[in-house]
Amino acid sequence: MGITRRQAVAATGASLLAGALASGRAQAADGRTIADVAVVGAGVFGAWTAWHLKQRGLKVALLEAYAPGNARSSSGGESRVIRVSYGGDPLYSGMARDSLAAWAALSAKQTLPLLHRAGVLWFSPAGDEYMARSMAWLKANGIAHLAGDTAWLRARYPQISFKDGESGFLEEASGALIAGRGVQTVVADAGLTPQRVQAGLPERLSDGTLRVGGVLARSVVYACGPWLPKLFPDLLGGRIVATRQEVYHFGPAAGDGRFSPPALPVWADFNAGDIVYGFPGLEGQGFKIAFDRHGAEVDPDTQDRRVSNEGVEAARAYLAQRFPGLAAAPLVHSRVCQYENSSNGDFLIDRLPGFDRVWLVGGGSGHGFKHGPAVGALVARHVVDGTLPVEPRFSLAAKQKVQKRTVY
Repeated sequence: MGITRRQAVAATGASLLAGALASGRAQAADGRTIADVAVVGAGVFGAWTAWHLKQRGLKVALLEAYAPGNARSSSGGESRVIRVSYGGDPLYSGMARDSLAAWAALSAKQTLPLLHRAGVLWFSPAGDEYMARSMAWLKANGIAHLAGDTAWLRARYPQISFKDGESGFLEEASGALIAGRGVQTVVADAGLTPQRVQAGLPERLSDGTLRVGGVLARSVVYACGPWLPKLFPDLLGGRIVATRQEVYHFGPAAGDGRFSPPALPVWADFNAGDIVYGFPGLEGQGFKIAFDRHGAEVDPDTQDRRVSNEGVEAARAYLAQRFPGLAAAPLVHSRVCQYENSSNGDFLIDRLPGFDRVWLVGGGSGHGFKHGPAVGALVARHVVDGTLPVEPRFSLAAKQKVQKRTVY
């Protein structure tokens, strides 16, 4: 099958841009190699940024203080939700749709899947405006979904205790991503070996080259998640805030398939922004539940990773209310990670003030993992095209210090 004219033009443009970046000296005066781009951080944003830059033919150095998908990162652990409904928000809905296709393509190449299309079930009190806008966007964009009232929910998912007056919808082609392994797979698919280094601030050399973590590069992307405000405290302190988040995995009884696919999808109990969400049993990890509420502010390097008794009891109380068949289920394992929140949940993708070729990428805010492919593609475009305007919602200027979440 031949390529289209649009594809040919895009490929030619990418080649020219790559050539323009690579036309400078390949080596420094002391013989060291100069990368086209140094990407600092091998989490989901950094990994996909590096992947897209490599696809454009650029020489990429990937720097990581620990390891891709490590236990301290916001991109580690077992699973993340991937859904395309965002209350009709065209920015994030479109990015999620594009990212779903990219994750699916990468997953199809693997022996073990990265994407489990278990579906995503949303339910809430009937008449919720966010839910209505989400369903309108799904319909307008031809996204496969089912919807129904309380009777429909109860008939389809008898293992969930629904309240009178609730309604819901199911995104049929969405589901769950495997997080830590997913990030590692992106890095491997890009053909990159991360350099184990704790990178500091960028240093501009006399010839215009940038040095970071001992690496020379023409451009630098900082995609450090919760470490961004630690690297740039004066700029991002209070604007990107890491918060403690606990997740719990409970074990259904032996032989009980009610809480695994295909009987149960990924689910989200939505009530005016108060969200409890969870996963069916995937890859032997048990039934996962988490509360989408910001915890205490933490340091990602040093926070205590043991879950609290209070958190476990709150999860058990919720199970007794919504999933009574799991009320007495054992806690099979648990995890403490963190969100890295912007003031309202919008991402940060903008230049470091004073540096035309240094980019700050972060603010995943608990919903960013799914968007890795789309974020990486956008950052790569910025790197090769300095005239591309920054999305106002992603700008540094839009990041405030007062927490007022608007993106769910």
